[in-house]
Parts: sequence; structure tokens; C-alpha cells
Amino acid sequence: MSNNVVPAGSVAPPGLKGLIVADTAVGTVLGEEGWYHYRGRDATELARTASFETIASLLIDGTEPCTAAATNFAAELSSNRELGADAFDLVVRLSRTDLDPLTVLASVLPLVVDGRPSIDMTHAERRRAVMQAIGAAPTVLGTVNRIRSGGEPVAPDDHTSYAAHFLRAALGRAALPAHTRAVETYLGLTAEHGFNASAFTARVITSTGASVSAAFAGALGALAGPLHGGAPSRVLDMIESIGDPASARAWATAELDAGRKLMGFGHAVYRTADPRSATLKQVALGLGGELVERAAAIETKLLELLAHRKPGAVIVTNVEYYAAVVLHLAGLPQEAFTSTFTASRIVGWGAHILEQARNNKIIRPSARYIAA
Repeated sequence: MSNNVVPAGSVAPPGLKGLIVADTAVGTVLGEEGWYHYRGRDATELARTASFETIASLLIDGTEPCTAAATNFAAELSSNRELGADAFDLVVRLSRTDLDPLTVLASVLPLVVDGRPSIDMTHAERRRAVMQAIGAAPTVLGTVNRIRSGGEPVAPDDHTSYAAHFLRAALGRAALPAHTRAVETYLGLTAEHGFNASAFTARVITSTGASVSAAFAGALGALAGPLHGGAPSRVLDMIESIGDPASARAWATAELDAGRKLMGFGHAVYRTADPRSATLKQVALGLGGELVERAAAIETKLLELLAHRKPGAVIVTNVEYYAAVVLHLAGLPQEAFTSTFTASRIVGWGAHILEQARNNKIIRPSARYIAA
């Protein structure tokens, strides 16, 4: 443990910022260095070179890449794609309401996942429940997008990758290999990112002994908040509003003068660069096209403006900026951007749920009473 541990009776900083509340072997974010890892392995390197299933196997089981165990994990995960009749019918019904896709997933998971209290389950049983949830997530989230786009749901194909399955479920067709790999890289980059609000929420709920689906539902609720879930769709709106990169500085100046933020810039942890953004920029440049060139030119203009307006401050392009570009080029509508992120981050939540349950103590901090 580090010196950021607050002694009993002390007052934690607002938002628990910088406070260490647990030990974890899942991964961590080193903001000062601009680096993060999954179980000690460079996350960006994994995202560039490994399949999403390999990354998920590492996070959930600690499995080394390129092993028989990792291959078996992928097969097990794909076997959980198909929904039962009741779950599928519920997805279809809820897709025709105005509920957001994350709420739909939270509503369906109890029909997919073993609903016993996690405290009454063995580690193997909890792991099985986590795999059920992860396997079902791309089916549910993709189907919601497909129905809301006016299409008919497509049956899962167990012989495609996790990323290909999600895109097929969302678009109703097989995506181009380059688009599938681009989205898979994005999924790999965002599968886990430390003790963020949703991961911590999942651990708090798990600490009570509640069901695995309840822990996932809590994480989904936290992610739905705009201060956590991010806004890659708003990045795309910003790029379209700016139009010509030559107009970027004037447009952004007006936004900042009005007290509004620039979407896709700044991060609560990273102080040098967001390594996820750098990787996605390379993915976007590899796909090419007018939008990519315009986004890169606008990025340069906005970073120059921010450096001028806030000298000495470290302003970085965050993961949302090029995520918006990559997901758009892959054919996903803006309404599906958060769902795509969820299909990735559910793996990190699963790893935290299993870790919390295995070494559990109920999370019960104190509050300081302030007279009204």
C-alpha cells in the first residue's frame, strides 16, 4: 500500500481523488507516465497485437496469451452469445422503448446470469456468471442498435470473433476486416482502466454479497452518467460543427469563452498523454479518409489554442477524440458509441467483481456529519 492511505478517522479528499482503497492485481493507470497495464502487461501493446478474447482471458483469469487456456477461453466466451427465448423477447420489447441500451442490458442480465447471491457461490460459479454476462453483452447491445436502426435481429454466429459478432449484431451484416480490427483495437484499449466510478461501484455491490448481475447493473448505472461514460458522440458533433480546420480556433475560442468544454480533450488522470488516444489515432490514420485528415488538423489547432489559453497546464487529447472517428468509420451510428464502450468495459468489471468476491470485506466508509 502507498502513502495515499488515509488513517482511520481522517477525512478523505473529495471524490476520493488519489486515495488508495484496495489492492488489485487487475491493472492500474500511471497517469504521470502516460501508461497503463493489464495485469502487468502494456495495455496498448496488447490492444495493437492481440485479440480481444486474449485480453479478456488475461483480465478474467490471468491467462498468458498464446496458450491453450486462452484459446479455450475464447470458445467458452462465444458459447454464451445466444440468448434464451425470454431474454431475447425482452431485448426486442425494450429496444422499442426509449430506454437507453445500458438500461436494457441491465434489465436483461438477470435472465442470462446465475442470480444467486455471489456470497453463496464458489469462485468457479461466480466466474461462470461473469462469462455469461460478458458473452451476452455484445448480443444484447448490438441487437438494440439493429432494431432501433430499423433492421431485424440477426442470430449469433459462434465462429466469429467478439468484435465481429458485436458489429454483425449491430449492423446486420459482416463488417469489413479492417473495420473489425479497428473496433477490436478500441475494445482492447478500453477493457479496463483502474478504479473508475463504474468499476468501484461493481466492487461495492459485490462486497455486499449481492448477485453478479446486480454488480453489473450498478456498474452500468454508473457508466450511464455523463461525467463517467464520456462523450465520443459529442466529439463527432464538434468536428462537424467546426467543419474547416481553419475555423477551429475561432470556434473553440467562442466555446471556451462561453464556459463550455472542448469534447475529447483533458483527462482526470493522464498528465503527459493518453496512450489510448495515440493508439487510436494510428488506427484512424490507417483507415484514412477525409474525416481522419480533418480530425487530425482540428486536433492540432485545438491543442495549440489550449496551450495558449492555459500555459503550464497539461491538456491531452483523450481516448474519446479518435474513438469517435474510428467507430464512425466502422459504420456505427453515434447512438451506439456508448454501447461499444460497454461491450469492452464489461470485461474489466467482471475482473473486479471476481477479485472483490475472492478477498471480500464489505465496503463501508464513514461520513462526517455537518449540521444544516
